[in-house]
Order: sequence, then structure tokens, then C-alpha cells
Amino acid sequence: MTRVCVDADRCEGHGRCYTLAPDVFDADELGHSIVRIENVTGELEAQAVDAEQNCPEGAITLSR
Repeated sequence: MTRVCVDADRCEGHGRCYTLAPDVFDADELGHSIVRIENVTGELEAQAVDAEQNCPEGAITLSR
């Protein structure tokens, strides 16, 4: 199981995370990322990894 976190201070709202992993991430009213599911496995974990790797600010942290 992997825990998903977003650093709200680093997120600038590019939207790559919730585009690549819409079941894991969502957007707040300003377009910044929020985590929908904190603990992921399987396909959701794969989506979270993809989002982490594509975040321009490095605002996503996955803890295994």
C-alpha cells in the first residue's frame, strides 16, 4: 500500500495529477490538487506514480 500526499504550498494547479489519476486526485476551487484517496494499491497506485513523475513542482509525495 502506498500513501499519497500533496504539498499544497508547492502545488501551482497545472492539473496533470488529476488528469492522469482522476480517481486519486481532484481539484479545489482554485484548481490546486487535493488527494481523494490517501492509501492506494494496484491500478490506483500506478496512476499515482504517473502523476508524481509528471508533477512540474514535485508537489506529490508517495510513501511506501
